[in-house]
Amino acid sequence: MPDRHGPFRNFRFLLEIDGITQAGFSQATVPEVQTELVEYRNGDEPATNRKLAGRTAYGNLTLQTGITESTELFEWRQAVTNGQVDDARRNVALIVLDEEGNPGPRYEFTNAWPRQYDAPDMNATENNVAIESLELVHEGMERTA
Repeated sequence: MPDRHGPFRNFRFLLEIDGITQAGFSQATVPEVQTELVEYRNGDEPATNRKLAGRTAYGNLTLQTGITESTELFEWRQAVTNGQVDDARRNVALIVLDEEGNPGPRYEFTNAWPRQYDAPDMNATENNVAIESLELVHEGMERTA
């Protein structure tokens, strides 16, 4: 039985795209969330700056997977290239798994679409897995359980 008082490991995770579980991603870079800082001062407080929260910005989610015969990720990006961004928007969830494969923390991304697709580099002198990557932009991130 895993010790749930300790941290989760970063090597077991699943990805859901519109509720469909996708396995086989070797790496996922979870983006940062940052709120702009707005400073101002009142005219009668010459030595004090007040600090307010401005707009919140979300970084991009980057996914990497070994290339297979499946063209789903490339076709998803191709929809954006063809001007169908609204049709390409998906809700995406990254689910961290415990040592027994049970779901743990979940990161949910709203209205995600692929901004960039990167095909694998080929090198005949190496025997590494060919990795393709997909960078997703989104309109919000939440963390649950």
